[in-house]
Amino acid sequence: MTPAEQLVALSRWIDAPNAHRDPEAQAWARLAKVGEEAGEVVAAFIGATGQNPRKGVTHTLEDVTEELLDVALTALAAVEHLRGHDGAAFELLEAKLERVAHRAGVLTD
Repeated sequence: MTPAEQLVALSRWIDAPNAHRDPEAQAWARLAKVGEEAGEVVAAFIGATGQNPRKGVTHTLEDVTEELLDVALTALAAVEHLRGHDGAAFELLEAKLERVAHRAGVLTD
């Protein structure tokens, strides 16, 4: 299974138990999940840097990395959901990366 197929399968798996819900509610849930995952990145970084004196150091930078990857996967799966699971999320991400790299001046072909 290609990475794009794996992402589509994951997105469909997330959608399956929510199929009975209103489509707009499904979309809101998928988008809100991206925000929730971003909050977990912040919590992990606070834990990795020991910024909560009551808790001390509770996470590692590897934990932060894993949480960042969760954000990325959650966002890509939400793209698949919004596009009807067409398998284009990685292609869209690559095109977005190229546009941003051009804008930033790091890609000049």
